[in-house]
Amino acid sequence: MLFNSIDFAIFLPLVFLIYWGIMHKSITVQNIFIILTSYVFYGWWDWRFLFLIGISTLVDYFVGIGLKTYDSQKKRKALLLLSILTNIGILLFFKYYNFFLENFTNAFSLFGKEISTTSLQIILPVGISFYTFQTLSYSIDVYKKKITPTSDFFAFTAFVCFFPQLVAGPIERAKNLLPQFQKKRYFEYSNGVDGLKQILWGLFKKMVIADTCGHYVDILYTNPSDFSSSSLLLGAIFFSFQIYADFSGYSDIAIGVARLFGFQLKQNFATPYFSSSVIEFWKRWHISLSTWFRDYIYIPLGGNKTSRSRFIFNILVVFVVSGFWHGASWTFILWGFLHAVIYLITFLFMKKKEIVKTKHIYTIRYVFNTVFTFSIVSFMWIFFRSENLDIALEYILNLFSSSIFSFPTFISKGKLLVILLFLGMLLFIEWKGKNESHALKKYMNTYPKIMRWSFYSLLILFIGVFSNSDETPFIYFQF
Repeated sequence: MLFNSIDFAIFLPLVFLIYWGIMHKSITVQNIFIILTSYVFYGWWDWRFLFLIGISTLVDYFVGIGLKTYDSQKKRKALLLLSILTNIGILLFFKYYNFFLENFTNAFSLFGKEISTTSLQIILPVGISFYTFQTLSYSIDVYKKKITPTSDFFAFTAFVCFFPQLVAGPIERAKNLLPQFQKKRYFEYSNGVDGLKQILWGLFKKMVIADTCGHYVDILYTNPSDFSSSSLLLGAIFFSFQIYADFSGYSDIAIGVARLFGFQLKQNFATPYFSSSVIEFWKRWHISLSTWFRDYIYIPLGGNKTSRSRFIFNILVVFVVSGFWHGASWTFILWGFLHAVIYLITFLFMKKKEIVKTKHIYTIRYVFNTVFTFSIVSFMWIFFRSENLDIALEYILNLFSSSIFSFPTFISKGKLLVILLFLGMLLFIEWKGKNESHALKKYMNTYPKIMRWSFYSLLILFIGVFSNSDETPFIYFQF
């Protein structure tokens, strides 16, 4: 079920009314209701893959109980290994089986050996990369004794399948989210209003910004050689805003919906395009995934508390694995590798005080660094968006020519002006709310009520007028 669908527009109010109107007297009853509604939400797409969520839930629940029961380090390691093999095994099979098979056969063909293999028509389950990481982190944290395992099966199951963040995050840690399923929840009007504002802003970003930019991006990436350099340059910028508005829009909606039910999810984006370096960008982009890789891969490898060569190796591993997490394609792996290179260059050559700086001084240097960082990130997105390396190379080769000074040929001046106005509006609002958990949290509260409601009504009008008639899936559903 899509957040931007009519189905969800009916589903959410109905679930909200039942949750607070009928189920509010018992925590367990509320949790069971969340489980049922979450399974309906996910099964609306394809009910057959509900059993995968069920497997991960059962395995990690009982692994947690076992880790609490046994003191033997050998048995504890075996239980942790069971959790890792189950979760990563499911992920590898459904997401990467054909990729590994194809590259295995290609490797043999390089040496003149042709082998016969059979690929499988595997459907990638929506959200599998997200919920497997979420439940796996629970087992790892229990093993490391960072958290105490729960014996409340319904609370744990609800933690794994909570529908707002089930299919595209944020990837929550048990330390933050699980206790919220184990205590009494109360509806707070101010929290509900704040959630609705965040949902509205997320819908605007997805349905107006992301989907509008995405329409033109799809045209340009079909055959890049048909377009001028100026068109491709504008297309690269459009995709930067498309993927940000699409993914951060999803996170805004997920966090806002969770607030309606009395839950607080972690912030997943913190105005990443206002970053003045690639290092800062990765502290602000997809925060829940970046911190997951930091805590469960980078730090166990030694982090930066090791030799220079080992530090470089650790960074390369994290970024390459991060790229591979996004999809079974060499474009994602190269995207991750290139980010690692830029990250390392930045880290090794920037002054330490520039890296750890959190408050910007708005100078010409800061503006230059921000524009330069955005340009680098936008260039990297070309590999991310391209279906294969050939398309990426074709796009880049045609990006640099004398036609870069011509007017883009894929869009009219009127439509371009409208999109640029929307992008300017996005940047302005997010800049004003950059120090808050979401853009509209406090910014609009400084204005009279009539101005606030006029602004919210304007957002709704834009969504109604400029959104596509089709229900466009979120980009990160494919990951």
